[in-house]
Amino acid sequence: MSHQRDAAMASKAWPFDEARRVLKRHEQKSPDKDHVLFETGYGPSGLPHIGTFGEVLRTTMIRRAFETISDIPTRLVCFSDDLDGMRKVPGNVPNREMLNEHLQKPLTSVPDPFGEHDSFGAHNNAMLARFLDTFNFDYEFYSATEFYNSGQFDEVLLRAVERHDAIMKVMLKSLREARRQTYSIFLPLHPETGRILYVPMKHVNASTGEITFDDEEGREWTLPVTGGNVKLQWKPDFGARWAALGVDFEMYGKDHSTNTPIYDRICEILGHPAPEHFTYELFLDENGQKIAKSLGNGISIDEWLAYASTDSLSYFMYQKPKTAKRLHFDVIPKAVDEYHQQLRSYAAQDVEKRLNNPVHHIYGHDVPESDMVVPFSMLLNLASVSGTEEKEVLWGFINKYAPDASPKTHPGMDQAVGFAVRYYNDHVKPNKHYRAPDEREHAALEDLAGVLGDDEGALAAIARKNLATGNDEPLPEADFTNEDFLQSVVFAIGKNHGFEPLRNWFKAIYEVLLGASQGPRFGGFIALYGVNQTKKLIADALAGKMK
Repeated sequence: MSHQRDAAMASKAWPFDEARRVLKRHEQKSPDKDHVLFETGYGPSGLPHIGTFGEVLRTTMIRRAFETISDIPTRLVCFSDDLDGMRKVPGNVPNREMLNEHLQKPLTSVPDPFGEHDSFGAHNNAMLARFLDTFNFDYEFYSATEFYNSGQFDEVLLRAVERHDAIMKVMLKSLREARRQTYSIFLPLHPETGRILYVPMKHVNASTGEITFDDEEGREWTLPVTGGNVKLQWKPDFGARWAALGVDFEMYGKDHSTNTPIYDRICEILGHPAPEHFTYELFLDENGQKIAKSLGNGISIDEWLAYASTDSLSYFMYQKPKTAKRLHFDVIPKAVDEYHQQLRSYAAQDVEKRLNNPVHHIYGHDVPESDMVVPFSMLLNLASVSGTEEKEVLWGFINKYAPDASPKTHPGMDQAVGFAVRYYNDHVKPNKHYRAPDEREHAALEDLAGVLGDDEGALAAIARKNLATGNDEPLPEADFTNEDFLQSVVFAIGKNHGFEPLRNWFKAIYEVLLGASQGPRFGGFIALYGVNQTKKLIADALAGKMK
């Protein structure tokens, strides 16, 4: 076993934790198939959302980790439950009145409200596939409608008829008394209306593979469970799908976690060992509410990609999957900058550290280099103080800071500049709120403007701060192009004016000069924006010209 495989077997990164569990399962179960099957499920009741993408991405990360520690072939199946009935009309689609006429029909029998595909289910499946293809996932797409109609599910459905009593015993334990009276694991599709019926079974015939039931009007019907005439209730469907496909691993949100024993037991009753699972925490919108497809809250994949690269989204999804995270526009700048920090670290890391670096799990072994010479958060602040809607304006500042950088030599940086201008105009500019400084803040800002560009004044400010704090370190060399020196000057001014804690000084800078409650490392901002421009910015703020 190679050094890398040894390191992967010992890595504490969560994808390797899960991969080792899958490998142990494979070795212990001695499966009769020659590969390991990873699966993700998707309910296309509404437009695909970012959580769906995260599920496929995280499963791909575990699959990639598995391929690092094992030579066993793998597959990834993305399964769409598009035979589910449309129980309510989503709030974020057109032609909602038309959709009301098709309630309880399978999603693949509901007309597409967008008028682009054969059905609403087909439309949402196409959306999902487009999203997944954007990220170059290696997957096989399965449609429940096709799976049921083509006969691929027939063997397991007939087994479900044979073992109906055992499955019902599992299900009835989890139901309230009233629900038990009408519950059925089988949901027939009405032969005339095509609607999915939630009715009790009068008879389940194991010898013929048929079910008998009354529809809502009291008419009796007998249908075979095969051939797309029947679908399974969602909990039995989970376990039956695992058994039919031979699934080895599936992850899902914690809202499914209480049902895991039910899914597992049904899978086992139907003749297949239950797969390994990974339960992740849910994504929340800006109000702390769970993101839901039917509500369309949170942000979509397309909305994220309007302001940042696909890689930054992948980084966000990698982070702490068992911790609930707010998924709103304000998380994007931080995710972009942290992602590039990890990229820069990767090049100098040894094998063990690389395997624990998020970017390894995003790319595998082909990790690119970062060309972000200026952090994304800093670009937003540059856009703010310059009030620009043009990339070229920001590049003018960047070129003074990094003369060798250009849109041609730094395409990632150029893309980020465009994203920053758009993000600023859509999400920063509307919320900017400047305030006037108080007396102490006014004096400190005047002092800061006075020493910028003045070697003796800046060094004197640092010396006063050192004297007040008992710091006997030698004074740094004055260099107003050096962001560390500039940060020392800003820090010294705050100390000299008695800001305690010092973060109150920086908060004042951001609120008075940038119209925001937080901002960049201000020494770096001055180096990028320029000393003279910063002095003018302070002068305008003190004169009450900021709006």
